[in-house]
Order: sequence, then C-alpha cells, then structure tokens
Amino acid sequence: MIEEFSFGNMCSFKEIQTLNMTAAKIKSSNSLLDEQNVIPIKENLSLLKSKAIYGANASGKSNVIRGLVTFMRIIKNSVKDERSLEFIDSFELSTETMNEPTFFQMILRIGNVRYRYGFEADDSSIKSEWLFSTPNIREQNLFIRENNKILEINQKHFEEGFKLLSLMEDFKDSDDGEIFRKNSLFLSSLASFGFGKLSKKIIKTINSISVISGLGHQGMYAMAGESLEDLDQKKFVLNFLKNADVGIQDLETIDLSSEEFSGHINDGLAKGLTNRKLILSHRTRYNKQLKKDGNASFSFLLQESEGTRKMFELSPFIYRSLKEGTTLVIDEFDSRFHPLLTKKIVELFNSNENSKAQLIFTTHDTNLLSSEILRRDQIDFVEKDKYGASHLYTLVEIKGIRNNASFEKDYIHGKYGAIPFLGNFSNLINFE
Repeated sequence: MIEEFSFGNMCSFKEIQTLNMTAAKIKSSNSLLDEQNVIPIKENLSLLKSKAIYGANASGKSNVIRGLVTFMRIIKNSVKDERSLEFIDSFELSTETMNEPTFFQMILRIGNVRYRYGFEADDSSIKSEWLFSTPNIREQNLFIRENNKILEINQKHFEEGFKLLSLMEDFKDSDDGEIFRKNSLFLSSLASFGFGKLSKKIIKTINSISVISGLGHQGMYAMAGESLEDLDQKKFVLNFLKNADVGIQDLETIDLSSEEFSGHINDGLAKGLTNRKLILSHRTRYNKQLKKDGNASFSFLLQESEGTRKMFELSPFIYRSLKEGTTLVIDEFDSRFHPLLTKKIVELFNSNENSKAQLIFTTHDTNLLSSEILRRDQIDFVEKDKYGASHLYTLVEIKGIRNNASFEKDYIHGKYGAIPFLGNFSNLINFE
C-alpha cells in the first residue's frame, strides 16, 4: 500500500509535490466515512482507500500520473534498458531547474514495515538513491548512494546490499567505489541477483501498481478478453456489467484459429478479433408478446458502445486490485462513464468489504465532490501558477472548510482554486 508518492522537477511540476495517501486526523460529517474509507494500519495511522484529483484542463493532473509511471518504468527497466532515463521530462519553464535532476520518492508498506525509497536522476544518469526502513518506531537507513558510489550501507539490516558490494570488489577498475552503470539503479541491480530478496519484494510491490488510462487502448481490450478464461474473473466481469445496467447477460469467447474458421474471416470481422479470438456479448431476445425468446449475439468490439467497452476493459483491473489488495491508478476516470457508475466504483473501493486495495484517479466529475462520498483528505486539486508550474494540494489543507460544506458548489465557484478562467466564448462566432 502507498503512503506517499513525491516528485519534483517533472513535467509541469517545478517543486517537490506529494500525493499523500495517509488519513488525516479529521472527522467527517458522515461518521461512516471515517471507518469505511480508511485502512487501519496501527494506532494513530490509517491509509486512504481512494484519492480523487481535480483540476482544470492542462493544469497538470495527468502529469501526477505520468510522474508515477516514469518512476515505475525506471525501476523496472534501468538494469536492462540503458535508455530508461530518457523518459524523464524535467520542468522546462525555469532556469533554476533546467540543469537539475528530477526527484522521485515513494513511501510504501509491506507487511508491518514502512519503506522509503527514492532517487534523483536526469536523462543520462542516477545522481542519488536511497532506501530507508521503519520496522518499529525509528527509521533506519539501508543504503545511501551518490552518483556511482555507495556512501552508506547497513550491513546488519541490508545484508544483500553489503553482499553485492563484496562480490563486486574484484571488478572495480579503481578505488573510487564505482560498481555499476551510472544510469542503473542499485535497488534494481540487487533484485537481479538471487540473494536480493528484499529488493525484489520492494520492486514487486511497486510493480503491482496498475496504471491505466480511462480512455483505454487495444491492449486493455486484449487483456480483458484473456481474463474471461478464468471462471472467477469472468463471473466478476459479468456481474460488473450486469450491475452497470448495460443489458449484457453473458459473454462468449470464440477461438477462430481453428481449421473450422480458417479462411472464413473477412476484413470487418478481423477488426473485432483479439489474438484470433472473437468476443461475443449475449442479450435477451423477446417475442411479440414481450416474453423471453432466446438470446441475440453481438460482436463486443464492433457493436457495443465505447462506454460498455470501457467497463469491460476496466473490470479485470478492478478485480485484481480488490482481490490482491493492490493499488489501481486511473487517468481520466470519468471519461465515457455515467456519473452514477463512477460513484458506484468509488463506493466499491471505499466499502467495508475492501480491506487493502487503493484507488487513485484524475477526474472532472464534480458529482463525487460530496461529503457523503469522500473525506476532505481524499480530494486533491492541481493548479498552475502564472509561471506555468503545477501545484498539488489537498482539500483538508485549505483552512475554514467545514466538514459538511457543499464541496461541489464551492469548487465550481472557485473557492478551492484549480478551475479554468474562461474567456467570452461568444466572441468566437464574430467572423467579420
């Protein structure tokens, strides 16, 4: 589970910003939210089950997600791909940051231990890297790196790191401490060895975070189709679609790679295939007396609406997050969804039945800005200043906001910021 994700000098964010998933010490007008919407960790510490991020178009909402994706991509690929740092996109609108590294740090919980891992890098090299753990009350450093040197390493509590340094001793070209590529992470390097158990566990936890776009893509449709092969997932997907009131009664996957269908696939049908498989949706057919009379079948990809396809594509990710207790991050969450459906999904993650999963999403759906749905610390805003730099802040940080305030009304009226300042659109039709 994520406690915090911090980043700075990344895309439209100049200064270090923090997406905080730690529950604040507040009381909501609906006291049930203070029980249902949080995950108790220990005394005086709970984590949020969901976080909504609001802001005007081009304010930088999606750059919060982009920062997280870049952080995860570098961790996953820095050892095997020397170009992984090229995904770093620093803030370009200030001379202060042009030649400075980008900052990333995540605080996460694995079991009962809190880990704080981060690094600074530009598009060519890692400038610094660190890992700390808090098994009890006090935080202890496991390793600290500057450029290509390990300045500190905890032999007692991070034996695998000390072991790698010892193994690499014979491969040093000099006594300057350089032991690996300047553009690869020490933690990722450790995880590539059999003895790097803690490093693997931390990286596996970070990689378990699913980040998707609410606009969807072909890969998501293929993954959703594959999920139907698992009976439990198929049951969840079908129930999800039925509860969404789209009229689908069943889903069927037909394998067209067999000789039975070979040579009988036209161009139109081919567009509806995923890995030579056709997904059909079944709906109830009625006779003249309006009684059920069998089923009608439709090509899911070609004949279902974009909103229905998005529900289908998103459902396996929701299933995995809720079942495994992982974090799901969705950019443009409300795109193609009815407001009542987004509300139901958010309530699903905030329910008592969910004990570990987290949902983080960007949205323009102001219907969710309700003290009956979200706590004040579950609502974040992104706003750009006049110098083009984005700022991320939480509703609970704004002073004078009552716990029973009309969040939606106040936001639309500009009380919290993070709204567009629109011009006079009627001038657009003056063509003289």
